[in-house]
Amino acid sequence: MEYLEKQKMIPGSTVGVFARRRAFRWRAFIRRNLGAYLFLLPALLVFTFFVWYPIVLGFIVSCQSIDLINVPNWVGWENFSEVISDPLFGLAWRNTIQYTFYTLLFGYLVPIVLALAINELRQGVSYFRLAFYLPVMLPPVVSVFLWKWLYNPDSGLLNALLGLVHIAPQPWLQSPDTAMISIVIVATWAGAGGAMLIYLAALQGVPAHLYDAAEVDGANIYRKLWHITLPQIRSVMLLLLVLQIISSMQVFTEPFAMTGGGPVHATTTVLLLIYQYAFQDGSFGKASALGVLLFLVLVVFSLLYFWITRRVNKGAK
Repeated sequence: MEYLEKQKMIPGSTVGVFARRRAFRWRAFIRRNLGAYLFLLPALLVFTFFVWYPIVLGFIVSCQSIDLINVPNWVGWENFSEVISDPLFGLAWRNTIQYTFYTLLFGYLVPIVLALAINELRQGVSYFRLAFYLPVMLPPVVSVFLWKWLYNPDSGLLNALLGLVHIAPQPWLQSPDTAMISIVIVATWAGAGGAMLIYLAALQGVPAHLYDAAEVDGANIYRKLWHITLPQIRSVMLLLLVLQIISSMQVFTEPFAMTGGGPVHATTTVLLLIYQYAFQDGSFGKASALGVLLFLVLVVFSLLYFWITRRVNKGAK
């Protein structure tokens, strides 16, 4: 190392020439990109303080005992063991997985069906696109309270409609058997419009000559759908599938505002249990530990999303 440093100081040496060239290229790179980095600096600072810092802090707090009164105490894996041994831990994960399954069964398929139906229309396309997208523009809390009125067992619209056909009123949010599916209906109604527009945009990119060739071969609408339409938008469907799973496993607003996790913890999800640990029990360490576990699960689906995105981009090229 001392020999190389001495060689850099010699004007005519090979090491000195390479060092000066490297320094010159580095200074030229800085001058050429300084403006771009200055424009990126505010976004990088915001990303660092509001994304990376909370993630790192969450891992640290998950190994501490914090109650906002006493000095934080390092407890290691104790928070994780207490969270895993909690009877609500398995129940919350089961409810979250059940909710994710129902949203994939309804919330994932409904936008595809709507997009395919609207894409076949010749008139009123703009009207239907706006009508189905309107719920997306409503704040989630507004949608929740609207549906709480619809689900009201005494004066709700749904039970009033059932009474017109002589069907007994249903305990939509008051029964463990129907509470989860009722929440899924709300989430599907509120979010289907956004995914529908993405599918409509993807359908516009399907080459028309494929349908013309299929008509020449005598293919009916179902064969066109199965052999042309769905394969052409398969990459978009895979991406939205992964995003649907990631968002569904983070459900909080609907069960929190509609049922509070009840009845009998039938709608207690992982995020709702994190909220209960932190703001009801005052155990921020346990809340962070469960948050870390959820984070690790979502990382797997995020990596899957990036892998699919890379495959899609390679296919587009």
